[in-house]
Amino acid sequence: MVPLKLEATELVELLKMNKAIMVLPFITLASLLMVSACITTPPQNALIIEEEHFLAAKQPEVSTLSIKAAKQPEIDCMGAQPGDEIYMLYQWSGQEEQRLLEILQPLSDACGIMLVPESTRDQNMLDTRVSEGNPPDVAFWNAAQLVQFEDLLIPMTDLGAHADNYRDFFKDPGIVNGNWLGLPVKVDVKSIIWYSPDVFRIKGYEVPSTWDEMTALVEQMASNGDVPWSMGFESDDATGWAGTDFIQDILLVMQGPDFVNGLISEAVPYNHPGVADAYAIYGAWAKDARYTVDGANGTVSTNFVDAIYRVFEDPPAAMMVKQSGFASGEIETKFDDLAYGTGYDFFPVPGLQGIQGGVDWMMAFSDSPAVHSLVAYLSSDLGGINWARAGFDNTPNLAGTGKYTREDLNKRGDMLAMTTGFTPDIGDNILGFGPAEFDGITDFIKGEELQVVLNRLAAAQANAFNQE
Repeated sequence: MVPLKLEATELVELLKMNKAIMVLPFITLASLLMVSACITTPPQNALIIEEEHFLAAKQPEVSTLSIKAAKQPEIDCMGAQPGDEIYMLYQWSGQEEQRLLEILQPLSDACGIMLVPESTRDQNMLDTRVSEGNPPDVAFWNAAQLVQFEDLLIPMTDLGAHADNYRDFFKDPGIVNGNWLGLPVKVDVKSIIWYSPDVFRIKGYEVPSTWDEMTALVEQMASNGDVPWSMGFESDDATGWAGTDFIQDILLVMQGPDFVNGLISEAVPYNHPGVADAYAIYGAWAKDARYTVDGANGTVSTNFVDAIYRVFEDPPAAMMVKQSGFASGEIETKFDDLAYGTGYDFFPVPGLQGIQGGVDWMMAFSDSPAVHSLVAYLSSDLGGINWARAGFDNTPNLAGTGKYTREDLNKRGDMLAMTTGFTPDIGDNILGFGPAEFDGITDFIKGEELQVVLNRLAAAQANAFNQE
């Protein structure tokens, strides 16, 4: 019999997955002894994976694999030397920032790189640093900034990015004039609808699998006296974004991802009849109190987080809310008695021809060896796996598929892995267009004539491209 060779870390994982050896009757004592004899001593700083609960205040009751220390032989330092610095600017804070730094710790340990992070949600800070000739080494920001800073960014191909770990439709929004300038690192899947399986079961509702079934379910709920939707999209200066997300998903059902990407690339004008059809479908629900809580006034004035809560109140004010993946944390924080899969769950928007997601992009203003190592690590198999294990939303890196330790993230990760198309957020990807789009849908819900709104948005879209 040929001895089974396992690295120590692999045996640890095997033992964790199988709490008792006796559940594996085919593994004899002799076999285990042979395995033990063949285990190689791990490097002193080998990647250590420990089982622990997420640090979030309220996460689904599952354990996670947290990334601890780690000089890892799999990491290529790309010529970086101990003490080299990477100044990073990003919009994450709190637990999101903590998870990013957890993901990057193995790189820092392996190469001795000093990470100098700074968090801000102020776009002006990035703009000012760049205009003053003092940009960060890397920034994690929106796709529009790839166009804004095109002439200053280093292509990912020059920095050692592993392109094979990304499907083309994840990379393409990061390509500007033929140069791959942005590495997609995080995806917040938006094309999903949250609901309570317990409530659906009690009321006799079934999760729809087609758009026709979706519209039929909405009518069934309304005829039963149940309000189908909670559609609040108030968000201070960004009021309306939750509505434009819903419009984009309707476009993915009715028109497909090529059409949506055409809007982002100016190939399709925003006043196209296909866009008008999507607004009309959304408006019929978002303006009518039979279909959404408090009708048009509720849609415009209800905060987008409060809109999530209304579906899970006792009794619920509505049956469903279309919102992106972050909703799981909001639900768990607000309703600590609800369990994922029974008290709350989600299903994909039925009939999708592609998936919409909010994408965070890494862009590099420096081509230092340390930045090379960062790009190579995050785009590698190990980088994708570590991102998934940290539970920092979903990664478009295919190596992360199936490696999440939360059931809801694995479910959304499978959606990303199986989709045949992907579209980033329209407003995030046209420089300066987002605020106009938000104002437009708000005006439409308040009663402004649709074609007037769309013509104004088409002009704003054209103006945005003319200024690039």
